[in-house]
Amino acid sequence: MWRLRIWLFALLTLALLPLAGQFGGATARAEGDAPDFAVWLEEVRTEALGQGISAAILDAALAGVQPIPRVIELDRSQPEGTLTFKQYMDRVVPNSRVAKGRARLKENAAALEAVRKVYNVQPRFIVALWGIETNFGQHTGGFSVIASLATLAFDGRRSAYFRTELMNALQILEEGHIAPDAMTGSWAGAMGQSQFMPSSFVRFAIDFDGDGRRDIWTTKLDVFGSAANYLSKSGWKGDQTWGRKVKLPANFDPALASLKISKSLADWQTLGVRRANGQNLPIVAGMLGSIVFPGGDGGPDFLVYDNFKTTLKWNRSTYFAMAVGHLADRIAGQ
Repeated sequence: MWRLRIWLFALLTLALLPLAGQFGGATARAEGDAPDFAVWLEEVRTEALGQGISAAILDAALAGVQPIPRVIELDRSQPEGTLTFKQYMDRVVPNSRVAKGRARLKENAAALEAVRKVYNVQPRFIVALWGIETNFGQHTGGFSVIASLATLAFDGRRSAYFRTELMNALQILEEGHIAPDAMTGSWAGAMGQSQFMPSSFVRFAIDFDGDGRRDIWTTKLDVFGSAANYLSKSGWKGDQTWGRKVKLPANFDPALASLKISKSLADWQTLGVRRANGQNLPIVAGMLGSIVFPGGDGGPDFLVYDNFKTTLKWNRSTYFAMAVGHLADRIAGQ
């Protein structure tokens, strides 16, 4: 009888092993072994104290923090880009968002112009990023940034990256830019109306209104200024647009369609590239462009400039950068 019991126990153990490893060893700890997480969190606290974070801030930020299973679920089930270019654009740049963007551009004209004078970023692009990231501040995320980052840092998949982001988030709290219970954002830790990761906040967020806090959650001047500072420091050119739809000649070599290939507008003109309506390209001295097929080689075709590539530093998705450019143009009535 005892042999039968041992055999059944072994069989049950083997059956459960795939489930135990489904999300990786660290995830299993995060979901099922609170003492391990508690020990890990104490190590984080010790590291943070060593980096100058006060005990008071750590007490407030880490009190009651537990792994969030939903965060792991969302991290494991990110979409694999199944939308076509047209489907993405229809979803992200609908007429309703264009109309709202025009209204927000008008309502915040003075603040946006003040930011433009400092950072030389056209207001329509700031509003477009604002609209796409959080629907003009309406959807900033309801997850605790500290708990989300702790969950992902404890998990084994990208632990080093998220541990660094967690330390940056604690430093932001230490500096008093936001209260611990108000530091909310996306499941991955992107924060505020501009959806900055903590590392981006540290590098680019600014206190544009001069109140002593870099508040990308509720202060529009700081939201606009921080977005513009990000773009400006990433290479934005305030005297240029992002790109345009073009018409290619029948003999165009598709191998030339690459962001790695940049040519002057005069060179593209010589190769037969024209505006979408068939007219000549604008020949601007020193301005370079690249041909891209965001929807594949079946079109549409675009000639994109340096500002498009700068937008890709904000988000590496070609679809995203296209949406920002299109929304900015439509907000401006172009």
